[in-house]
Amino acid sequence: MRYRAVIFDLFGTLVDSYSRRAYQAMLAQMAAQLGADAQAFALLWDESFPERASGALPDAETAVRTLCARLGVQPEPEQVQAAVAMRLAYTQRTLVPREGAIETLRALRQSGLRIGLISDCTWEVPRLWDATPFAELFDATIFSCTVHLKKPDPAIYRLACERLEVAPADCLYVGDGSSHELSGAAQVGMTPLLIRTLQEEAEDAHRAEEDQWSGPRIASLPEVLRFALTEDYCQRIGETDYTD
Repeated sequence: MRYRAVIFDLFGTLVDSYSRRAYQAMLAQMAAQLGADAQAFALLWDESFPERASGALPDAETAVRTLCARLGVQPEPEQVQAAVAMRLAYTQRTLVPREGAIETLRALRQSGLRIGLISDCTWEVPRLWDATPFAELFDATIFSCTVHLKKPDPAIYRLACERLEVAPADCLYVGDGSSHELSGAAQVGMTPLLIRTLQEEAEDAHRAEEDQWSGPRIASLPEVLRFALTEDYCQRIGETDYTD
């Protein structure tokens, strides 16, 4: 095998992309609980993603209180806790392995490969991670909000390699193209692989690289096994240009 490790993205890769409708409904419920204008709260929540995902707003209560203050809203502690609970419940519903995810991860581990995760995410994910079926299957997990790095910063990929004790050239990176993650992986020497399932919602617009991606792609997670373990693929892939 050419690879020693496979590194995965989380949302849109190991779990389905979130439904925009369900996401907006969750934000409306949070706003109502906090006494904030729903439209203004949703807009500010989206705009604050870089702060939340980088750890600048490090936890649930801080994020909610800070955003409320920016809107001129002063919720009571119990309102903040209720809004946090809504957000956690929503995130928990999204952390369900998509079809073939667990089986693929187990097969890769049984083949002797190390498994890593790099996710641009906010505080909810690391808080819930240990209770998911994924937790026991990973050798290294990198959450942007805890390491204060986001894709496509080369440092976040190198950190994953350090924790996996492998070189970037020994890694296959699998993601849906969010955050320019694929070209970021290629930049540090990893082999990137785009996943886009047939069931994904057309309204999801968080894949910066998908339309212009010229590298290899798959439509299901079990296909990763062929890409990670097949020698003839490894020989062909070295000739691919991953620039976007």
